[in-house]
Amino acid sequence: MTCLPARTEKKLGLVIDLDTCVGCQACVTACKEWNTGGHMAPLTDIDPYGGHVDGVWFNRVHTYEHMTELGGRTVNFPRSCLHCETPACVTVCPTGASYKRASDGIVLVDEDKCIGCKLCSWACPYGAREFDTDVGVMKKCTLCVDRIYNDNLAEEDRVPACVAACPTSARHFGDLGDPASAISQLVEERGGVALMPELGYKPTNRYLPPRARSQRAAKVDAPALEPIKVEGGFLGWIDRMLSN
Repeated sequence: MTCLPARTEKKLGLVIDLDTCVGCQACVTACKEWNTGGHMAPLTDIDPYGGHVDGVWFNRVHTYEHMTELGGRTVNFPRSCLHCETPACVTVCPTGASYKRASDGIVLVDEDKCIGCKLCSWACPYGAREFDTDVGVMKKCTLCVDRIYNDNLAEEDRVPACVAACPTSARHFGDLGDPASAISQLVEERGGVALMPELGYKPTNRYLPPRARSQRAAKVDAPALEPIKVEGGFLGWIDRMLSN
């Protein structure tokens, strides 16, 4: 089985704000577009316009209705690899295809070593692994390693494609192992949480919970509109016909 590094120099990961995510799927589309020609390319699509759609997606957004004392609210929940500190998907791999980098903590798959046994997908409790039936290997989120270290891009563009595309700035990227980093301070300020920490895999990514709603939408006591006087003649007849 594959061993984990004793420590990592960085803990690169994502922080996702569930309060501002609107479920627009921009992150999903941008991820697919970038990575279909990136490190784990191609991201296979099978029967995309038919009745048995299948394929590889590194990022998926689920939508839930959550009931509170003030009524219901929609919560959009993006899901991708969490790049855990102690990922079961790595330690269960019999060939070393799944591995965790000591330099930045990113969990990757070496396709040349993957035999498609799917042990990693069974071991991952977050459903982050995607099996490419066309190629016969497992694929997953790479945090856009071919983008975040790309010197040909402007510094502000060296972030995962999903982060760059988010129109509401609900996705953040950085070193969660550095308490002084902007992303770590954001987690501290908003009370960011790990997904299912009781499992013991220590996910790197964090979710910022939706802010509490203090009250329902304020009532607007606008005066009633005055009834419109119906004109006579031909225009009045048309208005009466259309109003019936």
